[in-house]
Amino acid sequence: MVVDGLEPGRVARPENAEQVAEELRDAAANGRAVVPVGGGRALGLGDPPERFDVALETRALDRVLELSQADMTVSVEAGMTLEALNATLAQVGQFLPIDPFNAPGHTVGGVLAAGLSGPLRLRYGSPRDFVIGLRVALPDGRLVSSGGRVVKNVSGYDMNKLHQGALGSLGVIVAASFKVFPRPLHEVSVETRSEDPWREAARALGLPQAPVALELASDGRLLARLAGTTSGVRRLVAELGWTEAGPDAWEEHARQSGAAWARVSVPPVRLREVVDGLPAGSRWWASPGVGVAHWTGDLDAEAVRAARAAAERAGGSLVLLAAPVELKRAVGAWGTPPATAAWMTRLRDAFDPKRTVSPGRYVV
Repeated sequence: MVVDGLEPGRVARPENAEQVAEELRDAAANGRAVVPVGGGRALGLGDPPERFDVALETRALDRVLELSQADMTVSVEAGMTLEALNATLAQVGQFLPIDPFNAPGHTVGGVLAAGLSGPLRLRYGSPRDFVIGLRVALPDGRLVSSGGRVVKNVSGYDMNKLHQGALGSLGVIVAASFKVFPRPLHEVSVETRSEDPWREAARALGLPQAPVALELASDGRLLARLAGTTSGVRRLVAELGWTEAGPDAWEEHARQSGAAWARVSVPPVRLREVVDGLPAGSRWWASPGVGVAHWTGDLDAEAVRAARAAAERAGGSLVLLAAPVELKRAVGAWGTPPATAAWMTRLRDAFDPKRTVSPGRYVV
């Protein structure tokens, strides 16, 4: 287990939420730093840890706690992989639309802590939109819950979003409850290449029933996922006029990653402008409908600084999802601190005053 060149003195593999909480309490009491590890697919995210004493693996927490087909909700432990969860949901005709890059192997807790999403965000939104409850182990050893297991549960202050994308800095997610979705009656993936792929993407997005996912590559390739009734999907395929993609097109798409890997997030109307400013020969996949692009290749400090400046001028950000330690130290993983940095620091002081979890990796 290596994170940015650092190896822990110990690897802990708790088997339940209570053991996760006990590991955190013990680490805080003894001044040890903990890095939570789910599937290990997003360990490159964030700045290098200041300290790394204990790797806290959560993969043993892999049970479905409750599945309500009628309410269309599911509660699972954080160590369950997305693939295993969707295999379970498929048995009742439902699914969870989280499809991050560098897959398979992401765990539920890992993808939430890293704040990841994928092409299906176009139709379904990000996980923040359908997480309805979390259970979290705090650095002081307490287990706390927010939200609930039903969609209309609004009791208490909504703490769910605080923990998503925070890399465990406010506590380690041990379980999550989701609103889930019915599996489409019919689904077809299509692709094409175009001399003006942005215009072609806009045409696809302007259809009466837009694709549930649409990706545009730096080489002019477009990949779309169409879902709905059989007749409706057939009409869309005919109207688009694209070629049907292979059965593994999206699985291949999700496997993409890189030693240097950045996510650009800007308002959709500014995405082309920012992407066009990347160095010549850059490799990227963009989601024009949501304003996100993933950029990989031989990223250097100068190029990252320039691209980040452009993204921030456009009202967005550039985050390094993975990079050599030298590049992270040169440019930082996160970019300009947000206007809310002071509030984020106060929250961190309240939840983890000893900086026990992921010290140095997050924004604050």
